[in-house]
Amino acid sequence: MTYKILDKINKPDVIKKLSFEQLNILASEIRDYMVSVVSKTGGHLASSLGAVEITLALYKVFNPPYDKIIWDVGHQAYCHKIITGRKNRFKTLRQKNGLSGFLKPSESKYDIFGAGHSSTSISAALGFAKARDLNNEKYEVISVIGDASIANGMALEAINHLGHDKTKMLIVVIDNEMSISPTVGALSEYFNRLMSGGVITKLRNKIKSVLQKIPAIGYPTTKVIMSMEEAIKAIFSPGIIFDELGVRYFGPINGHNIKLLTETLNNIKDIEGPKLLHIVTKKGKGYKPAEENPTLFHGIGPFDKKTGIPVCKPENPTYSKIFAEAITGLASKYKKIVAIVAAMIEGTNLSIFKEKFSKRFFDVGIAEEHSVTFAAGLAKAGLKPFVCIYSTFLQRGIDQIIHDTGIQKLPVTFILDRAGLVGEDGATHHGVFDISYMKMIPNMVVMAPSDAIELQKMVKFAATYKDGPVSIRFPRGESFHYKNNSQIKLGEARIIQKGTKLTIINFGALLYELLQAVNTFDKQDKNKIEIIDARFAKPMDEKLIIESIKKTGNLITIEEGVIQGGFGQSVLEVISKHNINNVKVKLLGIPDKFIEHGTMQECRTECGLAKDNFIKIIKNFL
Repeated sequence: MTYKILDKINKPDVIKKLSFEQLNILASEIRDYMVSVVSKTGGHLASSLGAVEITLALYKVFNPPYDKIIWDVGHQAYCHKIITGRKNRFKTLRQKNGLSGFLKPSESKYDIFGAGHSSTSISAALGFAKARDLNNEKYEVISVIGDASIANGMALEAINHLGHDKTKMLIVVIDNEMSISPTVGALSEYFNRLMSGGVITKLRNKIKSVLQKIPAIGYPTTKVIMSMEEAIKAIFSPGIIFDELGVRYFGPINGHNIKLLTETLNNIKDIEGPKLLHIVTKKGKGYKPAEENPTLFHGIGPFDKKTGIPVCKPENPTYSKIFAEAITGLASKYKKIVAIVAAMIEGTNLSIFKEKFSKRFFDVGIAEEHSVTFAAGLAKAGLKPFVCIYSTFLQRGIDQIIHDTGIQKLPVTFILDRAGLVGEDGATHHGVFDISYMKMIPNMVVMAPSDAIELQKMVKFAATYKDGPVSIRFPRGESFHYKNNSQIKLGEARIIQKGTKLTIINFGALLYELLQAVNTFDKQDKNKIEIIDARFAKPMDEKLIIESIKKTGNLITIEEGVIQGGFGQSVLEVISKHNINNVKVKLLGIPDKFIEHGTMQECRTECGLAKDNFIKIIKNFL
């Protein structure tokens, strides 16, 4: 496919030379190209479709990479990638050795600061701005953040610091859910133009300067006039809270009007101190299926461009769906069960729980730390909270898990969705640290199901467990079903098959891959392999593990988490504790490095957690 203007954009400098008419054409071309590529690769489409005009306006007004544009999360940064010399490589988005779906400084000098998790951009931008001032440099610093992300505690902490410090920088808030303001009226746009215009700014500063020189009445009069301005602002704008925090607010304005955006950015860029520009956009702008269902297209796999219908549907239900159905079923019997999510209702599949038990369901927004302590309060008051968060995001709540649930032995259940390697979202989103960070906490029970039935049983176990917090981890994607009759008992593993020469202890959903590998061996070799499904990383079934290792003298442990501080190392501690010597050991898990993006199978293969490597390792022991 060819594009009249986009095909000529090989570096962002060209943007400055384009007319507004050409920029509007370019915006349409970028959207079409974006949809064409993401329909094949999958990705975070809806937010990026809504951020095209502000991206072009920023590059028309500012001079990156000299000026520092710091994008929050990266969901809205596809246009930024396309116009910064990566247009041709954009077809490799989220593919193995291709472009990252998020911001990655090693990928481009225009990716000023790495991102993937939300609400980091204002803190990072303030760091850049303070460094600029200390180094006597002159560049501009801009944070671009979404309306959901700015409500996060970290972002608000940064705004509080910024307002107190009075450092010059700009925050652009992309409001694509209309959550900050319901409308963008002509009157508010006119008022914003008036308040941000150069004449008004100069006049304001001049009046303030003159009045403050008048003895006795100067300062009080200045204060009255500034108070009147703030009162007028409060009538027309929703940004009074930012002004109160010391950050000058401008907006809301139409985030799809490039001329207005450019004019406003030019008006406010030279104003000293911290500033915030609030723009209102339409999530999924320009692609009808995404406009009609922005939640689906927030993060989506490959889809049919014409219809917007996803191409692939899993044959088996996902682990997320299995969990959601299990907890919803249990909640009918156990009235104390409540569910908590952090802005991931659809991702965790808990819309069914919300529909059935709306008063017992809480979406706290992007606020993982709060969700944990909120759950602790609920538990202390006699309820049974399930905190349902992706493994990678729960990292933000480690202190609260230790301080507010672990020490007090509160019966909070942590459901760690997307645990293990998640594939195309890459290093910022792999959930590979939770075994280590949960296992280290006293009073914490750490579990991982190897199949769908095990997950259902573990959820039921957690619903009735009262002696402290529980962690249950499961991966992204389809569930696996294995014949299963044994019940879940605290700290008890199960034997999948008995053997004489090699003990393999599996923790989690890689059991399916392991069984595929073992089934390639002939009957004689197969009978040498003993497979234990650990179920628990803490407390561990020491008796069963020691009996098996004493019998075979050889050990392989398998986990989809980091080896450092992980499940396998806990098994070694058990071996040491029981003074067992002369055991040949191989620990399989995530090596001590950050794993880049690719398909889940490609990532697992890279880490040696796929069928072919299991076969190779097992052969070395037999």
